[in-house]
Amino acid sequence: MAERGRQRTMVGVVVSHKMNKTVIIGVDRRIQHAKYKKHITRTHRFKAHDEKNECQVGDKVVVQESCPISKDKHWRVSEILEKATGIEVAEA
Repeated sequence: MAERGRQRTMVGVVVSHKMNKTVIIGVDRRIQHAKYKKHITRTHRFKAHDEKNECQVGDKVVVQESCPISKDKHWRVSEILEKATGIEVAEA
C-alpha cells in the first residue's frame, strides 16, 4: 500500500469484536472540567478493520488511520500490544 502523508496512530482497548473482521476500539483521554477543575476520562469509540479476526475483548491494540473501508470504518489494527488476560468473556 502506498504511503500518502503521515497516518495517525492511536492506542486503545478492544471493546467489542462481534462483527466479522471489525472491532470497536475505545480510546481514552483525560480532560479537566472547565468550572470544577476535576479530571474526567472521556472515551471515543472507533471501528477498526481486523483482517484476521485475531483481536479479543480487552486486548490493547495500535490502530492506524486508512482510507475509508466502509461507511464508518476508517482505521486498521496495525498490531496487538498485549492480549487480554484474566476474565474470559462468554460468547453469546
